Amino acid sequence: MTHLTETEIKAVFQAQQAHRARMQRTTPAERRALLRGFRAAVGARREAFIAAMHADLGKSRTEVEVTELHQVMEGLNHNLRQVERWMRPQHVPGPMTMPGIRGEIVPQPKGTVLILGPWNYPITNLLSPFVDALSAGNTVILKPSEKAPATAQVIQELIEAVFEPHLVAVVQGDADTAAFLTHLPFDHILFTGNTGVGRKVMQAAAGNLTPVTLELGGKSPVVIDRSADLSLAAQRTAWGKLMNAGQTCIAPDYVLVPREKQAQFVRHVRDAVQAMYGDPHTLRQNADLGRIISAESVARLRELVVGSLNLGATLNLGGEFDEQGKFITPTVLSNVTRAMPVMSQELFGPVLPILPYDDLQTALDDINRGPTPLALYAFGNGEATRFIQQRTRSGGMVSNGVIIHITDHRLPFGGLGHSGMGHYHGEHGFRTFSHYRTVVHEGKNSITHLGHPPFRRPAARAAGWLLKFTEKLP
Repeated sequence: MTHLTETEIKAVFQAQQAHRARMQRTTPAERRALLRGFRAAVGARREAFIAAMHADLGKSRTEVEVTELHQVMEGLNHNLRQVERWMRPQHVPGPMTMPGIRGEIVPQPKGTVLILGPWNYPITNLLSPFVDALSAGNTVILKPSEKAPATAQVIQELIEAVFEPHLVAVVQGDADTAAFLTHLPFDHILFTGNTGVGRKVMQAAAGNLTPVTLELGGKSPVVIDRSADLSLAAQRTAWGKLMNAGQTCIAPDYVLVPREKQAQFVRHVRDAVQAMYGDPHTLRQNADLGRIISAESVARLRELVVGSLNLGATLNLGGEFDEQGKFITPTVLSNVTRAMPVMSQELFGPVLPILPYDDLQTALDDINRGPTPLALYAFGNGEATRFIQQRTRSGGMVSNGVIIHITDHRLPFGGLGHSGMGHYHGEHGFRTFSHYRTVVHEGKNSITHLGHPPFRRPAARAAGWLLKFTEKLP
């Protein structure tokens, strides 16, 4: 694993700045060629990525294929089909009062972009925004997470095999390296991670007036209406919660369920977990259930669960924590209140708190009093889910499902407030990494000279009268 010194990082950054003018002039065919070359290289390294993800997070082959590699490849294919259309200038006719003038809105790359990736989805959350940034014509520096070192190494080898460093480069390192990068005068920074680090990235970027896109997280709720199919809600919630051992920024963090339906919902969740992962006594041997990133994370979740049980929560499933093995059994707590430790922070693990409610509007008010979540999931009939949609805010929402909104590259993905700012995916990512430049063309026969001094001229006075007249038109 190659680590660059700060002097070497600056040299790479300066080389990319020097090359950004050339990238601004690339044609749609040239950008498609870059994307095709990258797509072929990713496909050739499938097995290497699968092995690396197993080493870093204990992920199964299928989960890596579905949640990581397919997402990147689908984004590549979508951008390959659409990038020429996105690059076209938008022609805007001149205003009625200024004949002889026409305008254009021309997308141009922002320049040199920094993308800081997380450890939990170290492939897709680094390479998906990279595909958008490259499609927009930027030079890019990628900083993978040091907490997923095997995957970071495969990414570095991939990038070095396809791109010259003045176009795309990978910088390895720890939090100090990331901090150094964020203080450089990039033209845009995209960061995926937790809210606390997101604040530091934004503060560093402010010194250079660098725009940022922050993909953060938060406590994404599942709201179950009385009209919901409880079995379906339990099955889909359990699937989303336990994907990547709960270490997903848009994972269901907790469930709000009508009080009289809580016991029934708990039974359905237990059935769903057993159907997906087998007998509770053999969970540790199940290759489909991933591992926690660190012993410290296991200890943190143990403390939150034990503290909540001491305050009256009920343990319905799991509750086994193994710091040495970085393993937690799928854990379900019922009779949880907002005052309990499991509700004090984003869980980021296979622990599902269930909060009973009596009145739906009161439950929604409780959500709205907290930070805006990255995702919200509503289960119920059409009337109920519309009611929930109209009375809440979130980065994204799924009705009668979870997580799947991130899979469609035609839809923007991003947060709001504490859960982030800005979007990427497909055209929305292209726009994030582009500057939409106004270009106006004034013809020889333009009448703007009528507004030149001296203003006592009859022509200038007539122009002023004409402008006042047009202001009254609908």
